[in-house]
Amino acid sequence: MTKKTNPEKVKKNTSSVPIVDSLATALRILDYFTIREPELSLRELSEKSGLYKSRIHRLCGTLVALRFLTRMPSSSYRLGPKLMTLGKVYERTNSLITLSKSTMKQLAVSTGESVALFHLDGENCICLSREYGPSRLVFDIQEGEKMELHASAAGRILMSYGPEELSTKILSQPKLEKFTSETITSSKALAKKLATIKERGYEVNRGERELEVAAIAAPVFDYDGKVESVLTVVGPVQRFSKERETEIANKLLEASRKISELLGAPILQ
Repeated sequence: MTKKTNPEKVKKNTSSVPIVDSLATALRILDYFTIREPELSLRELSEKSGLYKSRIHRLCGTLVALRFLTRMPSSSYRLGPKLMTLGKVYERTNSLITLSKSTMKQLAVSTGESVALFHLDGENCICLSREYGPSRLVFDIQEGEKMELHASAAGRILMSYGPEELSTKILSQPKLEKFTSETITSSKALAKKLATIKERGYEVNRGERELEVAAIAAPVFDYDGKVESVLTVVGPVQRFSKERETEIANKLLEASRKISELLGAPILQ
C-alpha cells in the first residue's frame, strides 16, 4: 500500500506570511473542482491531494457544514452555495477597473509614462481607464477613446490572443487604414507581425497611429484564461528606444500578471 503524504508539509512556504496547514489543506480541496470536473468522489479527492480518505472525509465534512461544499446523493461532492455568495460579493465590489487601479498607478510611477487599460469593443479597442506618470510630457489618452486594432499595440494583442474570427475579419479587409508613414497597411505584413506576439508576450507600436507616440502592450487574462483586456504603457516615441523597451516591457508584464491573478487567472509561471 502506497503511503499517503501531507502535501502542505512537503511544499515549502515561500511567503513571509505564516500558513495554517489544516486551513490551507481544506482550501486546496476546493481548487480540485473545475468546470470539467464539477463533482468529485472521496477517492478522486484522495488521489488528487495525496491524503488518506479518512482525512479527506473529515475535511470535506467541515466544508459541507460551512456550506463550502455540498454532499450529493451519490456521496460525491460539489462546490457549495457559500462560494456563490462570496463570488458575487467579489464580483460586485471588484470590477476590472477597480482591481487594476492600484497596479496601474504603480506602473505609471515606475515607468514615468501614461498607463492605459483597453478592452475589446467590436472591431476596435476602447480605453477603460488610464493613469498618468510623473513626467511633464505625457500622452493624454482619454477614457472612452477608441483605437483601430491593426494600428495599435493593444489592438494587435487582442487580435493575437482573441478569437480567430476576429483576426481573420481584420486581415480580410481589402485595405487597412493608414494613419502615419509607419502604419502597417498590408494584411500579409500584419499577419506576420501577429504570429510573433505570443513568443515574447507583448507588442510594441512606434509612431503607427501618431508619429510622436509609442506604446508597449501586454495581455490581461481572466479566470477562464481568455484575453479581453490589455494593459499598455504609452508615451513620447523618443522615450521608447530599443534599449528601454526591455525595461518597460518587464515592468508591464509583471503588472499585467498581477491584474490577471486578481481576476482569477491561473498563476503564470
